[in-house]
Amino acid sequence: MKSNKQRRQEIKAQRLRRKAQQARLLNARPVDRPIGTVAVTPALLRATTSYGIPDFVQRGYYQDRPFRCKDCGVEEIWTAAQQQWWYEEAQGDVWTVAVRCRACRQSERARKAEARRIHWEGLAMKQAQSLPGSKFP
Repeated sequence: MKSNKQRRQEIKAQRLRRKAQQARLLNARPVDRPIGTVAVTPALLRATTSYGIPDFVQRGYYQDRPFRCKDCGVEEIWTAAQQQWWYEEAQGDVWTVAVRCRACRQSERARKAEARRIHWEGLAMKQAQSLPGSKFP
């Protein structure tokens, strides 16, 4: 049976070994990656409750991804830099991918903004009708 002093020394030694191993992993040679790719920084990614790991995290880098726009059918490429911005800076969900080209995204945003404006105008009109003394029946 070990004394508490011995056990504390073992725990400290184990912590030092673990810290040294983590430092070796951090200072390890960077992942060899193809030209035109961007390295992933997992600490900057939005937290997810999924049990899986996205393919770009396992790979260690973003690479260009071709896709077809779901509205107009144009072939587009979601570049590695755009992916890095979406996942790390905009904090987009790691399981989402691009589905619309830039022009269709802008028109979709405009359509939603117009629908929202019409909705709010309707609510304001309905509220004005329910006020006593309003000119609407």
